[in-house]
This record gives sequence, structure tokens and C-alpha cells, in this order.
Amino acid sequence: MKNFFKTYYKDLFLGKRLFAGIGLCATLFLLSFFLSWLGDIPFIAFWTLIVLVIIDMLMLYRQARGFFLRRDLPERLSNGDENEINIYIESFYPFATKVGIIDEIPLQFQKRDIWFTSNLKPREHKTISYTLRPTKRGEYVFGLIRLYVSSPLGLVVRRFNFGEETTVPVYPSFLQLRRYELMAISNRLNEIGIKKIRRIGHSLEFDQVKSYVQGDDYRTVNWKATARKGELMVNSFTDEKAQHVYCVIDKSRVMKMPFEGLSLLDYAINASLVLSNVALLKEDKAGLITIAEKTGTIVPADRKPAQLGKIMSVLYKEKTRYLETNMEALYTSIRSVLKQRSLVVFFTNFESMSALNRQLPFLKRIAKFHLLLIVFFENTELKSLTEEEAKDVEGIYIKTIASKFAYEKKLIVKELAKHGILSILTPPEKLTINVINRYLSIKAQQKI
Repeated sequence: MKNFFKTYYKDLFLGKRLFAGIGLCATLFLLSFFLSWLGDIPFIAFWTLIVLVIIDMLMLYRQARGFFLRRDLPERLSNGDENEINIYIESFYPFATKVGIIDEIPLQFQKRDIWFTSNLKPREHKTISYTLRPTKRGEYVFGLIRLYVSSPLGLVVRRFNFGEETTVPVYPSFLQLRRYELMAISNRLNEIGIKKIRRIGHSLEFDQVKSYVQGDDYRTVNWKATARKGELMVNSFTDEKAQHVYCVIDKSRVMKMPFEGLSLLDYAINASLVLSNVALLKEDKAGLITIAEKTGTIVPADRKPAQLGKIMSVLYKEKTRYLETNMEALYTSIRSVLKQRSLVVFFTNFESMSALNRQLPFLKRIAKFHLLLIVFFENTELKSLTEEEAKDVEGIYIKTIASKFAYEKKLIVKELAKHGILSILTPPEKLTINVINRYLSIKAQQKI
């Protein structure tokens, strides 16, 4: 018995029914001082409770392997998305059991209420599912799974410990990427806001000469091929391919601002990943540059199948810095890396005209050689303040200041347009859709 307690006392816990039984016995002993007719009833109740506890312990501990439990984790988690976690549990006990499960999830979630309860019949198995939404990229460590089991008596509880520490990386939102791909395949992109862009004229890249079918544009009739073939032949055109699309991500302190748990940098990273994938599907070459106080990682534009994985592995590690963007270093990097005219999508943020004016000379230089698209963010908190009704002098003051900052954002768009620089002013939650729409529009208008 001594070895038994030495081996199992760490995993033995007292149940609520045992405390209730102890309370009942204590009450009976107390009343026996005043009610002599109780006699030996308190002693009988006490020893009955002791016997039941021993029986309960024997029921729980006579099987060394009472349960099998497994946590099913994905190879990687998607940042900003709901990721499903499954716990498979199987009972080997010959009687019904009540179980409680504590899953030691990573510290980054700051949750201490991952507790599941269930009732299992003899030899039954179940799967418990729940979701986690990470808001930061990096490595997340899952700990043990604690399983607490009680028999039908419910006087004591036995704990089982399963698994071991498991490290799972959190990558940029590949679930969002997969969702866009599936909708593109099923032609349902309009459901999430992607517009169908009407192409103006023909692209410059000739594809083939084919037989005329009803619906072909009569302006594409190839009269020489028609004369040789003896039937109507038309020229077929396709999108220009192998154009270079670079996503430039600002990692400076302006991208630290949070929105619904994610920083602006995380939104930019998720949108860059989706845009790169769309560009590769359009048979363009996708590339990446990160910038802060110095140039970060550069992934040269390519359209190989492994290019998206290479971009994702770079974005997985990126973090915001605490200094301002070195625009001179960015300009130098773009001039040295980009050897042909490219679409440069620059994800950054401006809160005032003065912030824009500091960077404008370098932006104008980049725009001389490439098609530059600046993507920056609406301050949704300020926007909500401007829409609220002012109830006192302080409210009027706050609303006026908020309106001033919101108006400056619009002035930034006009200032960029004055210098021939394209821009997108977007709320963070609509960033991906707005960027893809603008890319498709640029492709349709043959601006690159």
C-alpha cells in the first residue's frame, strides 16, 4: 500500500462527493453529542465512506492503461484565422466514466479555461474539437494534456498525463490563401468582393490563330489565314505573362498599430501572400522586399512552383522594428534588384502629410522607373469617432481632431495622384480584397 501511494499520490485527487460525504459524517458526529439515539450511526457512515473510497480507488487504478488520448495538430497554424484542434479520447474501462480534459495551449493565447467535460460509456471513444486564433507569427509550444477521470462513485479522481511538448509554427494566413484559390476555381470570387474587370482592348501578347466560333470578336479576324484555310480564322490573345510583381513590406514602427488582435504588419503580410499567389496564377513573376531602418530580405521575382513557399518562409519570421523607414536604402535596393519595369506594391502607413512629405522624394524616383502602388490604412478608430454625435465641448473637440486626421488621409491620396503614384486607402479588414482588385484592374488596363 505504501508503494501504491508513493507511485500514484501525485495523480490522485479528491472528488466533490467525497467532501460531501466527509461533511455528512462530521455533521452526524456533531449531532451525536446532542441526540443519543444516533448511537453508532456516525461510525457506520464513516467506515462506509472509507470502504467506498477504497473501492473507488481500486476501480480507477486496477487498470494501468485506462485511456488512450491523442491531440491532432496541423503541421502549422494560420495567423489570424480559426485553426481547428482535435483531441481523440478512448476509454478502456469496463464501466462508464466521467472525464475532464485540460489542454495546455501555448502561452501566447493567455487562456486558462481550456477545460472540456464528457461522459464515456465502457470502451467508448470520442473526438473533441475546438479552435484557436493566433494573432502573432512565430513558434507556439503546446504542453501536456491532463485527463481527470472519475468512476460512477465519484469519490476520487485519477489524473492521466498524455503527450509531450510540441512546437508548432504559426505562418501567415495560408487558410485565407487557400480560400481565395478555391473560390477562384469555382468562379465565386465575387462573393467576397473580387470584381470582374472588363478588359479594354487586347493584351499585347499573341497566343494562336484559331477557327472562328460564335461570340468571337470580328475585329480579330485574320484575313490571310482565312484565305489560306478557306474558313474564318481569328487571332487569339492572352494576358501578358512574366511581368514582375514585387510586394514591398514596411516593417518600421508605423506598422505596429493593432487592429482586431493583428498588427498592420500582419495584415500586410497576409495580403502580400495572397497577392503573390494570384500573380503566380496569372503567370506573372512574384517577388518580395522587406524594409525598415535598413533593407531586410529580398526574394527576386520568379514564377517557379516553389516561389510561394519561399516567400512564405521569409514572411513567417518578419517582425516590426522600432525605427523609421530608410527610404534611401529602399530606393537603392529597388534600382539594383529590379532590372525591368515592374509593379511595386508598397505596404506602409501614413498618419499625416508631414510623414508623406519625408518619403515623397524617394517615392517619386521609384515611380519614374516602375509602376508604384502605395497601400496604406484607414484609422478605423478615428473614423468611428467622426461618426459619433458630440454631446459636449470635449466631444466636439475630439470629433474635430479626428475629422482633421481623417481628412489628411484623403489629402495624401490626392497628393500621391498628383505625382502619378497609384494608391489604396483601405481599412485593414478589406486590405486583401482591395489589393487584388487593383492588381486585376492594372492587368486589364495594361499599365505595367
